[in-house]
Amino acid sequence: MLPGISPPGGTTLPANRTTGVTSVHEARDALGKRLRELRQQASMSGRQLAESLSWPPSKVSKLENGRQAPTDDDLRNWTRATGSEGEADALLASLHTLEIQHAEWQRQIKLGLKPHQQEIASLDAQTRLFRGFESTFIPGLLQTAEYARARFAQSITVFKVRNDINEAVAARIQRQEVLYKPDKRFHFVLTEAALRYRLCPPDIMLGQLDRLVSLSSLPNVKLGIIGFETAYVVAPAHGFWLLDNDRVMVETFSAELNLAQPRELGLYGGIFNSLAAVASYGRSARTIINRVVDDLAPAASQSGE
Repeated sequence: MLPGISPPGGTTLPANRTTGVTSVHEARDALGKRLRELRQQASMSGRQLAESLSWPPSKVSKLENGRQAPTDDDLRNWTRATGSEGEADALLASLHTLEIQHAEWQRQIKLGLKPHQQEIASLDAQTRLFRGFESTFIPGLLQTAEYARARFAQSITVFKVRNDINEAVAARIQRQEVLYKPDKRFHFVLTEAALRYRLCPPDIMLGQLDRLVSLSSLPNVKLGIIGFETAYVVAPAHGFWLLDNDRVMVETFSAELNLAQPRELGLYGGIFNSLAAVASYGRSARTIINRVVDDLAPAASQSGE
């Protein structure tokens, strides 16, 4: 995934792609096993069920073994044929959760970048506690318009989608109004590397660093910076977001992974706590930011000449 399209933040490292995809396969397998249970409870063979629905026998096998994702109509027909209509809503909910668990960027942004920002704004409105760790990028909710423009430009180049960069930047900046809502809390943890990567011109990065200092003073925003000298307990392999206690979002180059299994929520919650525990806050965090500013200022002066 590319940073311009990030939901609350923006991470590209695909280090946890295998975990996310495995979770998708497990969810599909679980759905298939539940379908098999309903068929067996109805004392029907796979062939009998297929014949009752005018399906090829192979379709029943593929659905039960997780080799094919069912449609809404497939689930409704299955529960009707097995006399288990009462299970339809639960099965449909499982299917729809599976569909968003691995959302490919090419599909999400095919109409441009702005619509996805609007979708994420709806998710922001529902969330009360945002916990985000970023090792590479400044989180989207903290970005200046200029920094956001640089990220979106990269996304447009890679995915070759419609260039609605002005509208996308405006939508992202509008999303940031959520930072000023007193009923919401934010805990951001960034690595010093995220402050130093040259992902935009130096003068833009200087403005971005100044923005970080300003937003860190908000009463509902907690900003931690992990300096280069810090000894890590858990390696900063990739960025991720915890939204309330309901969802973990991990972004790869190709897709957004939405993880919701209790063990996944617990795992990422523990990792976030470990990273947050070694971060610097308040004056110590600002010292790290100012150190980066001092190092970057000469390059910004040269670029402005």
